[in-house]
Amino acid sequence: MNQAGPRDGGETAGGKSLDELCIDTLRVLAIDAVQEANSGHPGLPMGAATMAYVLWTRFLKYNPRDPLWPDRDRFVLSAGHGSMLLYALLHLTGYDLPLGEIERFRRWGSRTPGHPERGHHTPGVELSTGPLGQGFANGVGLAIAESWLAARFNRPGHAIVDHHTYALVSDGDLMEGITHEAASLAGHLRLGKLIYLYDQNRVTLAGVTDLSFTEDVAGRFDAYGWHTRHVPDGDDVGEITRAIEEARAERDRPSLLLVRTRIGRGSPKKEGTFGAHGSPLGEDEVRATKRALGWPTTDRFYLPGEAVRHFREAVGRGAGARGRWDRLAEAYAAAHPEEWAEWRRIMGGELPEGWAGGLPSWKPEDKPVATRTAAGQALNALAARIPNILGGSADLNPSTSTALKDRGDYQPPGEAVGPGTPGAVGGAWGRSGRNLHFGVREHAMGAAVNGMAAHGGVIPYGATFLVFSDYMKPSIRLGALMGLHAVYVFTHDSIAVGEDGPTHEPVEQLVGLRAIPGLTVIRPADANEAAEAWAVAVERDGPIALALSRQNLPILDRADSREPGVRRGAYILAEAAGGRPEVILIGSGSEVFLCMKARERLAALGVAARVISMPSWELFDAQDAAYRDRVLPPAVRKRVAIEAGSPIGWERYAGSEGAVIGIDRFGASAPGEEVMERFGFTVGRVTAEALRLLGRRDEAAKEEAGGEETAVAPTGPREGHS
Repeated sequence: MNQAGPRDGGETAGGKSLDELCIDTLRVLAIDAVQEANSGHPGLPMGAATMAYVLWTRFLKYNPRDPLWPDRDRFVLSAGHGSMLLYALLHLTGYDLPLGEIERFRRWGSRTPGHPERGHHTPGVELSTGPLGQGFANGVGLAIAESWLAARFNRPGHAIVDHHTYALVSDGDLMEGITHEAASLAGHLRLGKLIYLYDQNRVTLAGVTDLSFTEDVAGRFDAYGWHTRHVPDGDDVGEITRAIEEARAERDRPSLLLVRTRIGRGSPKKEGTFGAHGSPLGEDEVRATKRALGWPTTDRFYLPGEAVRHFREAVGRGAGARGRWDRLAEAYAAAHPEEWAEWRRIMGGELPEGWAGGLPSWKPEDKPVATRTAAGQALNALAARIPNILGGSADLNPSTSTALKDRGDYQPPGEAVGPGTPGAVGGAWGRSGRNLHFGVREHAMGAAVNGMAAHGGVIPYGATFLVFSDYMKPSIRLGALMGLHAVYVFTHDSIAVGEDGPTHEPVEQLVGLRAIPGLTVIRPADANEAAEAWAVAVERDGPIALALSRQNLPILDRADSREPGVRRGAYILAEAAGGRPEVILIGSGSEVFLCMKARERLAALGVAARVISMPSWELFDAQDAAYRDRVLPPAVRKRVAIEAGSPIGWERYAGSEGAVIGIDRFGASAPGEEVMERFGFTVGRVTAEALRLLGRRDEAAKEEAGGEETAVAPTGPREGHS
C-alpha cells in the first residue's frame, strides 16, 4: 500500500480539509478497484462517499477488532451494487480486509465479491445485498429483533441492548415494491432506531429517474409515519451530520434522510450521468477524475497517510465502546444473573435443556388432523420452552395455525390494543410480544424474517400459503445464500386446497423451493411428522421451509418401523412382507397415506411392497450412502414415487425403471377430495402403477379403472377457516 502524508508528492491534498481528503480517499479507492477489475459500479461510491464517511466516523457504533460484538450498530448497504464503498470503509477503518483484497475486487476467491455477501469471510458485512429492496426490508427485521431483545432483557440502568440499524438505500431500492411493504410495516411499528440514508442521485442504470420515478418520496414516507429530512447538498458534511442527529433523536418514527447527491461525483465527463452507474470510468476518465480531485494520477490504490490514520481511529473508538458495554454487561450479570445466562445462551444460538420435551404426539387411532394444525401445536409447545421463538404470518394466523397462544402481540409501546381486540392473540402487549403481524405483505415478511435471523438472538418464522411462496422467493433465496436460521412456514400445500381453485393450488412451488441450494424443504405426512419437522427446524442451522396440509390426514401407524423419521429425510415406514420388496412406494405429505393403502391392496394381490415416507429430499441426500441404500436398495428398481405437485426431480428416487405420479398442469376448483381423485391421486392409481412396473398390465388396468379403494385419504370435516 502506498501511504503518504496528505501533501507528500505536492499534488495530493491540494489544501483539502481532513474531511475532504478522507471522502476523496473513499472515492478514488472505489474507482481504482472497479477499474482494476474492469467491472463494477463506481458511481454510487463516488456520490455517496460523504454521507457514508459522516456516518462511519461520527455516529456508527462498531468495533473493527470484534465485528460480531452483539451491541454494535448494524449497517446495511441495500444498494449492494455500490459494494466498493463498503469495502473501502471496512479496509480504511481497520477491519481484517487487506488492501490486497481490494485489489482483487470481483476476482475468484477474493473477499470482495461484486455484491456484499454475508458469510463470505468479509468481516463487517451484515447481509448479502444487491437485489434491490432486499436490504431495505432486511433492516426492518434487524430493528424488530433489536427492539424485541431490548424489551425482553433491558432493565433500569442496565440497557445491554441499545443499538441502531442504518442502511444506505438508492432510487432503485425505493422503486421496488418490497420497500413499499417494508416501509409501511416499519412506520406502523414505529421503529425509531431505524435510520436510512437515501442516496437520491436521480440516476439509474438506464437513464434518469424522470423517465419512471417522479413521485414525492418524502410525502410517501411521511404518510407511512416516518420522519423525513431533506439534505439538498450531498457533500455538505455539517448538514448531513445535523440530519443524522435529528434522526437519532427520534423515538417513535423510523427516519429517511433524502440526501441529494451526484452519481460519479468528481468525474469530469460522467458525473451526473448513467454512464457512471454500472461500468468502469475508463483509464482516461480515471486519470481525469484524479486530476480534478487533486490526486496523483500515476499510482493506483494510493492512500494518503493522514486519511488512513483518521479512519483508523475507529479501532480505538470501537475498543472503547466495547469496553463500556463489557462493564455494563458485568453489572447486568451481577444484578440479573438468570437473565444474563439466558442472554448468553440465545446470543450463542444454543437451545435450552429439555427444549423438545413438550412436543405433542398422536396415535393411529386418533382422529385425522391437518399437518398445519399439528405443526401449530408443536410450534406452541416449542415456544413454551424456547423463549426466543417469535414470528407470524401475512395476516393468515387462523389459516396457517402459527399464532403463539398467550405470548402477546409485538406492537409499538402503548398501542391501544388488548386481549379483547378482534384478531388479537392476547397476553403481554408492546415490544416484548412474540406474535408479529406482518399484514398482507409476503415480500416484506420474508426479508424481515431474514433480517431478524441475521441479527441473532431470535429464531424467527413467517407463514403464508405455499402458492404465495412465489412472493417470497427472492428473500428465501437470499436466506439460503446467507445460511440464515429462518423458518418459512407454508400451508395449503397441494391441489387438495380444493374449492379455492388453481390460483390458490400450488403445483410448481415445491420443486421451485427444492431447487434453491441450501434450503431444506420438509413436507410431513402426518401430525407426528409435522411435530418432528418443527423440531428439526429449530435445531438445524440454515433456512427451513415447511409445507403443510390444509386437509386432515390420518395418523400413520409406525408401530413396525424402527426408523428415525423426519430427521434423516426418508425412512422405511412399512416394510414388505418378509423384508424382500418387489416394489417400493415413495411418497411425501398427504400422499404417503395412499402408499400405505396401496401396499395393503398389493399384498392382497400377492405383491410385496415397501413404503418410504420421504418428507425431505435435502435431509435424505445428506445421509451416508449406506443409509440411503438401505432405504432405497439399488437392487429394487421397481419404484413408484407420488406427490401432489410437479413430478420434476422425483425421477432421481424412482429410477430409470420406476414411475412418478405428479401433476404437470394447474389445478381446478372443486371439493378437495374430488380434485385429488380426478387428477389421479388415488390408491387405485398407485396400485396400478406398481402392477404395471411388474408387468401385470391387465390387473393394472382393472385397478386404475375402478378397483378397490380408489378414493383419496379421508379428510374429515373442514375446519372453520380457509
